[in-house]
Amino acid sequence: MHCPRCLPQAGTSWSRIQRPKLGDREIMRMLLSPSSAPGARSIFILGRMLHPAGRLCSKTSLVSSLPLLCRSFARYQGGFQESASQPSSTRPGQMTLRNVASSDAIQKHRKSLSDWFSHQPNEERQFGPSFSLDTIHVDPVIRESSLEEILKPSPDLTILNQLQSPCSRTISLQNLFDADACGQQVKNVVLYGTVGTGKSTLIKKMVVDWCHGRLPRFELVIPFSCEDLSQSNVPISLRRLITKKYLHLKDVVPLLGSANLKVLIILNGMEWLNLDFQLSGTELCCDPNEAVPPSAIVVNLLRKYLLPEASIIVTTRPSAVRRIPSKYVGRYAEICGFSNTNLQKQYFQMRLSQPGCDGSGSSSNSEERDNLVEMLSRNLERHNQIAAACFLPSYCWLVCTTLHFLYFTKSVPPSQTLTGIYTSFLRLNFSGEILDSTDPTNVSMMKYVAKTVGKLAHEGVMSRQTCFSDEDLEKCFEVEMKTEGELNLLNVFRTDVFGFFLTPCVQTGKEHTFVFTIPAMQEYLAALYVVLGEKKTLTQRVGKEVSEVISKVSEDVTLVLSIVSKVLPLRILPLLFGLLKMFPRFFSRLSGKDRDTIARTMAVEMFKEEDYFNDDVLDQINSSILGVEGPLHYPDEAPDDEVFELFPIFMGGLLSRRNRALLEQLGCSIKNLAAFEIANAMKKTMIRNSRKWLPPSELMDYLVFLHEFQNERFTAEAIRSLRAINLSSVKMTPLKCSILASVMGTTSHEVEELNLSSCHLDVSSLQTLFPVLLRCRKLHLQLNSLGPEACREIRDLLLHDKCVVSTLRLSDNPVTEQGAKYLAEAIAGNRSLTHLSLLHTSLGNQGLEVITQHLAQNQHLKELDVGYNSVTDEAALGLVEVAKRHATLKEVHLYFNDISDEGKRALHALRRDRDGVQVLVFLTVGTDVSDYWAFILSVVKKNLPNWDRERVQQHLSLLLQDLECSRRQTGNPWKKAKFLWVENEVKKMLVKMQQGTL
Repeated sequence: MHCPRCLPQAGTSWSRIQRPKLGDREIMRMLLSPSSAPGARSIFILGRMLHPAGRLCSKTSLVSSLPLLCRSFARYQGGFQESASQPSSTRPGQMTLRNVASSDAIQKHRKSLSDWFSHQPNEERQFGPSFSLDTIHVDPVIRESSLEEILKPSPDLTILNQLQSPCSRTISLQNLFDADACGQQVKNVVLYGTVGTGKSTLIKKMVVDWCHGRLPRFELVIPFSCEDLSQSNVPISLRRLITKKYLHLKDVVPLLGSANLKVLIILNGMEWLNLDFQLSGTELCCDPNEAVPPSAIVVNLLRKYLLPEASIIVTTRPSAVRRIPSKYVGRYAEICGFSNTNLQKQYFQMRLSQPGCDGSGSSSNSEERDNLVEMLSRNLERHNQIAAACFLPSYCWLVCTTLHFLYFTKSVPPSQTLTGIYTSFLRLNFSGEILDSTDPTNVSMMKYVAKTVGKLAHEGVMSRQTCFSDEDLEKCFEVEMKTEGELNLLNVFRTDVFGFFLTPCVQTGKEHTFVFTIPAMQEYLAALYVVLGEKKTLTQRVGKEVSEVISKVSEDVTLVLSIVSKVLPLRILPLLFGLLKMFPRFFSRLSGKDRDTIARTMAVEMFKEEDYFNDDVLDQINSSILGVEGPLHYPDEAPDDEVFELFPIFMGGLLSRRNRALLEQLGCSIKNLAAFEIANAMKKTMIRNSRKWLPPSELMDYLVFLHEFQNERFTAEAIRSLRAINLSSVKMTPLKCSILASVMGTTSHEVEELNLSSCHLDVSSLQTLFPVLLRCRKLHLQLNSLGPEACREIRDLLLHDKCVVSTLRLSDNPVTEQGAKYLAEAIAGNRSLTHLSLLHTSLGNQGLEVITQHLAQNQHLKELDVGYNSVTDEAALGLVEVAKRHATLKEVHLYFNDISDEGKRALHALRRDRDGVQVLVFLTVGTDVSDYWAFILSVVKKNLPNWDRERVQQHLSLLLQDLECSRRQTGNPWKKAKFLWVENEVKKMLVKMQQGTL
């Protein structure tokens, strides 16, 4: 890239370019230019040149002194500099200047900056104690740009094109001040990028690098926040400004401006300042001791009129780049984010693989973390839409934080919610940001997003739409209805913020449409749009404006009328008083109805029947990030029906106190009274709908909603209405277990039934749910791979003095003999258990014998199921003998065990009325069909997917033979018919198993 003024004229070769000779007029024009820097022997004031002694210089003397002046000035792009060929002069104190870099003041400055810029917000501390910006950082791609590209972006610079092809003209952060293509040393650099590209983080890393000696080009770095500078217009000198921000530099400040001290001044967030480079707006100032407004200091620094030897880097959003005239800019550089998927993978590897980030404080779970990173990397390679989202480093942070929330629950605060993550994400990117500092309204950037993008998101949710055309955008942003000021705000939004929330769709056939960068962001902004009350009819909008106007002037008008009434006793005045006070009260009633509408919307969206059989929302979030294993969809293929189940959950989450406090920082205020009224309005509807039958995944969503709402009083009333909780087949991750425990912990009422069958539970899950399990009368834990260690937790549960569990089903878990020992101890000491199922738990003879030894100490058990456990005659008959003498045990299930014919005959002879126990082994009882034949066959059908099919076929064949034998022994036609019916059912099952249809 060449400087425009160094480009050759048409028809002129580069070798023939010579320095033009200057006439007197050209000399005067150059010297009197407003952009000229102060010389060593002359001062320019108001277009006149003064001699150092104070006399006006004549034209003749001015021309005669030209060689001296020319040696004092040398123009370069972005300011003035001394000629590189000019030998450096030795002056008294030069050694002092050379030792500034090693002085105590500079070292103290390094430490102070390192401590300040290394400080991480609370949102970053969750990634483990070893995470720090100093040691872990991935630099985004920086591309050298030009003003022409900023004003007219190339159509090739789309996100998808940058992801598919390497970015050209890249430049590293350390090389920003290298000489340009013309060989001129660069002094002023403008580093720009849209919201979320990582400008502030990059500057923090740059400062930290200097503090640790990794930026040797500069001996002193002085960072300024333009947001801080914009807060005051009180005149202040540059030296006073520096010492005010960095007191320890008071001994170094007098040396600023020396050619031997390499200084870097950082101006972060220049869009906060209204800079005026016209002389009529900002006067020239070269004296660092002269007090001028902070904006004037910035202008003169960029003009190179003040501290001309200092290097300056300015960060800003694209819309504000043109505020600095191009002649004062030596290099434009654009932050392109992670336009390379390898950078994205590197970022995820660093964030998710930190020791201690899972809360364990060790590297024992490194395999799980590596697997998580591998799944994410594979999804980035095959799913271009998420790669387009992670083009912005901010969204990489959101992905990592969400995965951390989903998988590393131990290190996440109990009050953390999914809504809180998204709100914190927006706070990190938009806190205190205004859309345009030049606009007198100073509208909050997030408030503008909620009104505009939130409206688009809400309309998409209502119409189940995720792709938006240009017409949709124009309709939503109401382009035709904008005033001049509002159109200017819209242009700034399009340039700086639009790409943060919306990105071109990469799905085939929909390249000309836009989608939300992260799908869940659409539901979040739609929820924010509704909760903020932006969804209003025209009548409500007009009524609100009129009410605000009347409220503001009513007090003044009332005061005037009260004075007039003392002079003129008009009877109409009381009527006027009433009218003034009536409208605001009337509008407050309308506002109350608006909150009822919000509550009703939340309840309706929460219990939509068309969403009943989808995955729960946490699994949906997980799938959207890590992808779905298996050929369910082609990459980026849209599902047949869009799902928006996060929408009502985000609505509830935004009403929590913590999220309302964060939204307040974003300029989006939700009053306490409004949140209270919405909660009261939706309470009855929510509780009534929750009492209906809900599928397990939908019930899990309801529990997530209550957790996100963070209202203990509301949650307690809602949970008391849930007497039975069925979460079977829901994958109960540590996060879901924590949510269930948190929500159920708001009350202490007993739960009639809790079904957690086939939920992927483990020992840690039982530990998390321990307080909940104590209060459940019927507890279903079958099909969860619970081994001996889990049985130890179950033993502690059953021996707890507050345990009320009466029915416990542990079928199809690998309990084994070791686990049976723990359960035997629990059976002996428990006082509440009446029904225990250990069907297909690999007990074996030894495990059953251990249980038999402790069974006599139990006085409450009524039913024991130990079927399908490879039990033989001796262990089975030993259990039955103990069961005969048991005070309460009435039923023992021993079907599908390895019992011989002799054992069968002994068990056949048992009778409940005589022996006090009923043993379920066969489908027959003597010469009659057992009353439990249907129950036994239903157990087989239910558990067949988890049992050994060949072994089940053998047992069914034995049962069929037993039925046929008993049918031949009876002469009763009615009994023969019953036998034939049951035989037919068993044969059907065998045929279906052989065909593979059962």
